Amino acid sequence: MTDIPLSAGEAVRWARRAGLPLDAEHAPAVAARADRVHALLSPLRTLEFGETPPAAAYDALKEPGHAAGRAE
Repeated sequence: MTDIPLSAGEAVRWARRAGLPLDAEHAPAVAARADRVHALLSPLRTLEFGETPPAAAYDALKEPGHAAGRAE
């Protein structure tokens, strides 16, 4: 997405592309909500994560002292 607001027609097009029903009555509200979510999440693009591994690499069972990882 860009900084250009999503139009109701584009919201309908994207919904259809995803196989989701979206009638014209609800399209403006969906477009507005999508724009709000985009505005809230877009600052995350500026974060520097460096060598931080993706969340899928984390295993709580390997953490020291984790209750599920301790042998009793």
